[in-house]
Amino acid sequence: MTTHTLEEPVAKSPPGPAASTARRRPGRIRRAGLPYLLLLPALVLELLVHLVPMVIGIAMSFKELTQFYIRDWGTAPWTGLGNYRLSVDFHAPVGEALLHSFLVTVGFTLLSVALCWLIGTAAALFLQDAFRGRGLLRALFLVPYALPVYAAVITWVFMFQHDNGLVNHVLHDQLHIGAEPAFWLIGGNSFYALLTVSVWKGWPFAFLMVTAGLQNIPGELYEAAALDGAGMWQRIRRITLPSLRPVNQVLVLVLFLWTFNDFNTPYVLFGRSAPDAADLVSVHIYQASFVAWNFGTGSAMSVLLLLFLLVVTGGYLLVTSRERRTSDG
Repeated sequence: MTTHTLEEPVAKSPPGPAASTARRRPGRIRRAGLPYLLLLPALVLELLVHLVPMVIGIAMSFKELTQFYIRDWGTAPWTGLGNYRLSVDFHAPVGEALLHSFLVTVGFTLLSVALCWLIGTAAALFLQDAFRGRGLLRALFLVPYALPVYAAVITWVFMFQHDNGLVNHVLHDQLHIGAEPAFWLIGGNSFYALLTVSVWKGWPFAFLMVTAGLQNIPGELYEAAALDGAGMWQRIRRITLPSLRPVNQVLVLVLFLWTFNDFNTPYVLFGRSAPDAADLVSVHIYQASFVAWNFGTGSAMSVLLLLFLLVVTGGYLLVTSRERRTSDG
């Protein structure tokens, strides 16, 4: 007699939470990584545009690269730190000229950043309250920032002309300031001409940043301060400026870097050879590289400028972050 054994079908249990999570994980990874994948080509190109010239410039700074080795700069003699020693030897003509240019740039940058911030903040506070024509004034204030740099600076070149410029016409002919028309594009007045153009071109950016920061300050704070009897200057000091501290920290750093590295403004204003009073580091490096044809020394100056800006930026960020932690604590 044959015995048949029937096996009962085993019911499959539904997948647990771990299995479903494991199946969903690749999809989440793909969705989370898609934005980074789309940004990858732009990131690679950005790194190539910045890193490749930087690496080449650093390599050039260790070579005696002059006009005799332009066709094949790889055959230029290796000088090691010779270009750096020449640049920082302040008792030699090259180092002394670089030190003078550096001091002029520091003074020019500090004055330009301070005036840009002061005028931009004052304009933003003036336009904080709504009134008729505020939109038109905001548009007019942003015109210097919207204009192309070359067109704007060339216009200033014509205005600073000695014989028929608008500046001398107003100051000397109309207001009778000075015994004779001033030379604005040569001599000591070139510093003030450069500072005027830089502030005129830069303060609308400060105005735009501060205006955006003022939108985040609750109006109830001003109302409560007014009820407590606080005047306008007390409200600005106790409410506006502390609330704008994060915006101002970024704004001052950006203005400093832009102004210290500015090349277009002095180059268009004065040409290839800037006066001693307006000899900024950017133009000085250009002259050392493309006028004197000493690319090794110019590259060394560029690396020193980069190191200086990195140190200043790192120190500034360290101090501001420490102040932010102290105020939060």
